[in-house]
Amino acid sequence: MSTASPSSAASTASPGPRGSGAVRTAERMRRPGRLRLLGRGSGAVAVSRSLAVLALVALVGLLPWLSSNDPALTILRATSAEREATPEVLDAIRERLGLDAGPVGSIRHWLSGLIHGDPGVSWISGDSVGPGTLDAFGVSLVLMGASLAVALVTAALLTLPTLVDGLTGRRRSRGGALAAALTSLPEYLLAPVLLLILSVYLGWLPPYGWGGPERIVLPALSLGLPGGGLLGGLLSDAVAAVFAERWVTTWTTAGIGGRGLALAVLRRALTPLTGQVALVVVGLTGGAVAVEKVFAIPGIGRALLGSATAQDVPALQAGVLLLLVLALGAGALAVLASRALVGRAAGAGGLAPAPPVERTGEGARVVAVLGAAGLVGLVLAGIGRDPYAVVGRRLEAPSWALPLGADALGRDVLARVAHGAVATAVSALVVTVVCAVIGLLLGLAPRASVGPVEVANAAPPVLAGLIVAAVTGPSASGAALAVACVAWAPLAAHAGALVQEARERPDVALAPVLGEGRARIMLTRVLPGVVPVLARHAALRLPGVALALAGLGFLGLGAQAPTPEWGLVLAEALPYIERAPWAVATPAGALVLLSVTAVAASRSGRS
Repeated sequence: MSTASPSSAASTASPGPRGSGAVRTAERMRRPGRLRLLGRGSGAVAVSRSLAVLALVALVGLLPWLSSNDPALTILRATSAEREATPEVLDAIRERLGLDAGPVGSIRHWLSGLIHGDPGVSWISGDSVGPGTLDAFGVSLVLMGASLAVALVTAALLTLPTLVDGLTGRRRSRGGALAAALTSLPEYLLAPVLLLILSVYLGWLPPYGWGGPERIVLPALSLGLPGGGLLGGLLSDAVAAVFAERWVTTWTTAGIGGRGLALAVLRRALTPLTGQVALVVVGLTGGAVAVEKVFAIPGIGRALLGSATAQDVPALQAGVLLLLVLALGAGALAVLASRALVGRAAGAGGLAPAPPVERTGEGARVVAVLGAAGLVGLVLAGIGRDPYAVVGRRLEAPSWALPLGADALGRDVLARVAHGAVATAVSALVVTVVCAVIGLLLGLAPRASVGPVEVANAAPPVLAGLIVAAVTGPSASGAALAVACVAWAPLAAHAGALVQEARERPDVALAPVLGEGRARIMLTRVLPGVVPVLARHAALRLPGVALALAGLGFLGLGAQAPTPEWGLVLAEALPYIERAPWAVATPAGALVLLSVTAVAASRSGRS
């Protein structure tokens, strides 16, 4: 029995008017005038992408000039601390590095070296950064591959119940609660939790290092489980929606079921999710920095963290460039995979949108409210305490006077976590507002902003944090700037889609005929429908921004001691996880509560 692809089946099973309209639309798109219009739009997008990539490469190449430290002085102190920093000595170092030719010459020298396989010389060791960077990158690729395998297996297990239900005639999404729970666990938080349970308490796996297969399990689980939860939740929803499409009924009526139908449904459901797989790969890139730090893995993330801390700009340049190439390559492969899955239906109007999966959102709203109440209670319980004063013994256990114990310096853990919540919330609010404004402004020119949006999406906050730290040094303001540099991208993409949709409304299309200018149309007709929706989207991203700020603090790229910031508090307690697990559990629990609240709030908005 022959089986058609789900894309072609979706086309033939669509009702007459919709299917005919799709065909007529496709035919109009083939006409010369339409092609010229599309060509102009595609040209604008191509220019936008090219300029964004060139700007990013230029930014990386200019890092020596943007750095707050004099490269020549940094090298002299690292290699010959006893030598006097005379102008002659510094000039000789600049000439040797090609920095005496100015910014343009520096970039030309750097790019010329890259073309010939020489990414530069370390400012600290004086050795070429190429071999060490490639070795570290190879370790990270192995870890990334294992983590991606964990993510895909997790996604498959979460999707399997929904697929089985669909094949038996029950169209519902399953596994949402477990997927949300996994998604709500940031890598830098899951890593110490798994270390504490599987290594410290149970003794099943080695805690640190790299070398044997048993040492890859914990870091792969730490990186792969959150990504698998995200993919599993999305794929489960998509599979449930595909089973509600008309072509599935057609196939079932024709006697096509079992394995053939399951593969067709998966193909149809995976088509719009290939980009999410690319984002998971990018997330593995960013999360690897924290995981490699926790488990002492000699990967590219740990190497970049050390380079940023020491402000060894050439080593940072080489590593950042490799990770950006990986991220952009993953995005390009996702586009090719999506086109391969769609097949001949691409651009032909043959794929009708999948109907949404009905959700009440009541359970998610309850969880969101309870989580928010827990966070507020934590703040109220500790905000009146001094987060800097030494009030007990080092690593003192929880007591009536110290409900959550003391840290390694004898400071009140409850006070530090409560004050950290306020500091993190304020910073996250400011960053979110800034990102919403940037997203709105760039969304007004959707085609021109395609390139910057894609590049910003390809750079996780950790990479931005590394670059900012190399320029300004680690700080709370630097972490906020780093997150703001990339967190605007999804808001800009959403704003662009909303603006394009608003411009297609009849009242907006007819407004010029009524004598209204572009500015008036934008202010009175387009923006009133865009701003409220974008504001709600930004509100849902607020907790994610807070988690990103905490992640940079955990890596030492954000607030510095003795600031009571969540990520920093967790990082300070991590070396004492065996002696004082409560010192780790408290900030970790607060981050879990924030994560669960964020995911629940986002899911409660669905209907």
